[in-house]
Amino acid sequence: MVKNASVEIGQRHRDIAARLPELKADALLVSAPANVRYLSDYTGSNGLVLLLPSETHFFTDPRYEISARQNIAGHVHIVKGPLIAGVIQVIKRKRLKKIGFESGWTQFDAYQRLKEGLPLGVSLVPVGRIIEERRMVKSPAEIDTIRRSVNLNSEAFARVLKRIRPGVRELDVAAEIEFQMKMLGAEKPSFDTIIAAGPHSALPHSHPTGHQIGANELLLIDMGASLEGYASDMTRVIHLGPPPKRIREMYRAVLEAQLAGIDAVREGTTAGKVDAATRNALKKYQLDKAFVHSTGHGLGLEIHEPPRLGKKDQTKLQAGMAITIEPGVYIEGLAGIRIEDTVLVTKNGCEVLTPTSKEFVHL
Repeated sequence: MVKNASVEIGQRHRDIAARLPELKADALLVSAPANVRYLSDYTGSNGLVLLLPSETHFFTDPRYEISARQNIAGHVHIVKGPLIAGVIQVIKRKRLKKIGFESGWTQFDAYQRLKEGLPLGVSLVPVGRIIEERRMVKSPAEIDTIRRSVNLNSEAFARVLKRIRPGVRELDVAAEIEFQMKMLGAEKPSFDTIIAAGPHSALPHSHPTGHQIGANELLLIDMGASLEGYASDMTRVIHLGPPPKRIREMYRAVLEAQLAGIDAVREGTTAGKVDAATRNALKKYQLDKAFVHSTGHGLGLEIHEPPRLGKKDQTKLQAGMAITIEPGVYIEGLAGIRIEDTVLVTKNGCEVLTPTSKEFVHL
């Protein structure tokens, strides 16, 4: 929980509720887990929020009754069975007529149950990602939590780096990373850790295997911690033994692209322009076609949040956005190199939150 969470959550309610008239809705049913947490600080597995202009209703099942009643503001409803049944009761009692729902998240079964249970004259209004839009810009308390998550992640990396040697399996490195994260206070990794040695590193989202890291192999490590619900994300590559010339050249190109992307980050610029900066840097090395994903993404309560820093994204960056800058190049049969930092957009540019050096480490 971020500091002064109850005050922040109250403001979040007011800001989202203020948009109900433009949505032409009397209430908004929130079902996406990260959005439910954003509006309640609820961390369980079964919760819904019904947001009205001047009040909030939270629904969960008896497993979470004690913690919900102790920690969640507003009207708490404990429902035995499908939570939608409790939502329908409140809608009927409040005589609501137009119910907004998260069209990008609501499961079809829940939608059907809701539609069939509502009285005649009550309509369902699909709404877009209005909560995700608000979540893009972090509060000072959220930024502090992300900063601590980033620092924890980097410390875990530093501890694991001392334990990497030839013969260690990719799976062993992944397990050690998760262990060190939890020893430092993380709840869990913010995503499945990517440990990719040698040719495996050319797969941008490779999964750790039983492969033993060789004495002259490149090792790509993409890792993130979840601290008090907030994610961090970092990628570094190391080389066991002296790296060959081609690998050194690839690393230099990716580092130049990553620094160009960071330099392009500032309030008011578009996400697409940041992506273009990294690709233009790689063009000089004729490696732009080996860059097969976007330059980065937002992060917060989820590891992937808007904005997406892709070719055609016209989202304007705002101070307070936490994003990643992570260009990479991938050559089948040889290796892949990606360098990634978590970055905070500021009024005058950006702050790189990741403290880990980008020097090419040779073990």
